Amino acid sequence: MTRILKGETMLRNALAMMLLMVVPVIAWGQKKTSAPAPKAPAQHASAPAQHAPAAHSSTPSHSTAPTHSTTPSRPNTTAGRGATPGHTNTTTAGRGATAANHGASTANHGTSTANHGATTANHGATSNRGATAAGHSNTTAGRGNTNAGHTNAASHTSAAHTPPGKSVSLKGGGTAHIRPNGQIRSVNKNGMNIQHGMHGGRTVVSTHNGVRVASFGRGRGGYTQRAYINRGGHAYYSRTYYRGGRYYSGVYRGYYYGGHPYYGYYPGYYYGPAYYGWAYNPWASPVAYGWGWGGAPWYGYYGAYYQPYPVYPSAAFWLTDYLIAASLQSAYAAQQAAAADPSEGMLLPDAGNKWLLASLSPILPPAGSDAVALSPDVKKALAEEVKITLAEEQTEADKAKGASPSASAPPATKDEAPPALDAKFKTFVVSGDLSLVADGDECGLTDGDVVERTSDTADADQNVNVKVVAAAKGDCAIGKEGPLALDDLQEMYNHFRDGLKDGMGELAKKQGTGGLPKSPDTKTTAGDVPPPEPDKTAEKTLKDQAAAADQTEAEVKQEAGSGGGQ
Repeated sequence: MTRILKGETMLRNALAMMLLMVVPVIAWGQKKTSAPAPKAPAQHASAPAQHAPAAHSSTPSHSTAPTHSTTPSRPNTTAGRGATPGHTNTTTAGRGATAANHGASTANHGTSTANHGATTANHGATSNRGATAAGHSNTTAGRGNTNAGHTNAASHTSAAHTPPGKSVSLKGGGTAHIRPNGQIRSVNKNGMNIQHGMHGGRTVVSTHNGVRVASFGRGRGGYTQRAYINRGGHAYYSRTYYRGGRYYSGVYRGYYYGGHPYYGYYPGYYYGPAYYGWAYNPWASPVAYGWGWGGAPWYGYYGAYYQPYPVYPSAAFWLTDYLIAASLQSAYAAQQAAAADPSEGMLLPDAGNKWLLASLSPILPPAGSDAVALSPDVKKALAEEVKITLAEEQTEADKAKGASPSASAPPATKDEAPPALDAKFKTFVVSGDLSLVADGDECGLTDGDVVERTSDTADADQNVNVKVVAAAKGDCAIGKEGPLALDDLQEMYNHFRDGLKDGMGELAKKQGTGGLPKSPDTKTTAGDVPPPEPDKTAEKTLKDQAAAADQTEAEVKQEAGSGGGQ
């Protein structure tokens, strides 16, 4: 029994000694476990790997933006170490905040939720009391990371609207952009801007000695524009279109917005107030009208996309169909012209390889039965804009009576937005072969497509945001949204106004026939700025510009083909 008691005593003593040895070890182990400082570098090292394949991995700029908010986090870690009463735990809080900020960068590029997570980690440092100041400092770091997230969002936006392809720095100055399929997208050199649409159309704009010259490719003609007259603090310009061997002249008012000049259609003559009222007010009863397009190739081509109204409650709806049909006819004619030479603007190793030319051709594919039809809502929006314009012209016609132009008034110098930014005009019919870059991809827009302006001001590059609301097969998908040059949008507005003028003239000829009701007097009166005489040198000027553009593009093809660019 004594042996047993002695044995138990020895066992208890041994256990006590072991316990005394184990407690420091446990304490040391707990202290080491609570401080993840050695693990923090591993988290830093892994953060880039997590960040690269984040939700926007297709956008390269995200990996180079202020990804980890390292700058705000590290000073906070230092602040944590400065909190002497709880050195270890404070460092833990600081490191934890750094890791949280890394997580914030990865999770949706600096969202407020992720950053508030970093704030929570920092406030965890307050358990050490002495680290309270450090915790508040880290809260600021979390907010700073939110700003970094905004930077990433801006970077994403820029990358999403960068057209695919490569840029070329040209010898002697200037730049060019080449699409992945080898087609020239744009050239800027020696004051000349060349743009190629997705379907082969080419627009060239240049200004020399105060004369603005613009050409729109085969079958579309172009114009020359010169200073004309000043009146009431505004500059007016004479614009002469040359197309199909004929000259057309008109007046355009100058605007200066965001440091750039813009030009808006200005009526050279007006109809009587009664005719405008007849055009936008409802008729006594809806009218069925036959346009006679049944056998027209363009109408068959776009049959799945566009159908005229079965009946017209007023002339505004008739004019809407007139405008859309004219745009589609223009698109079809340009398409046929481009199909005659699909190699224009292409960088091909062998221009004689017809199969390769055909495979790379950007010509619009046939419009099949699966094309999305132009919706009634879009047509209604256009008809409303027709009504608004008719009412405004009726008011302007009254003001223009008896007014005389003054050549002594200086042009306006302050910023004034062009009509394309007027709050009353949001819907635009595309005129020309353009392209839209959205989500890193480029798609085409052609005459007859319809876009809706979704921003009210231009950005630093003089672009405005638009959304596609109607498009023929082969063009941008409905709902695509991205930036478009304000100058292009303004030209759409000009085309709309010019087309409406022609439509009013056609309606004046046809009123009282084909089922249309008879209208009041359709005589016209000259406006306060009368139409100028056509510039008979426009044909030669446009040919010279086309030759210069051809030469410039030949140089671009040579440089790009030799491996230039980046």
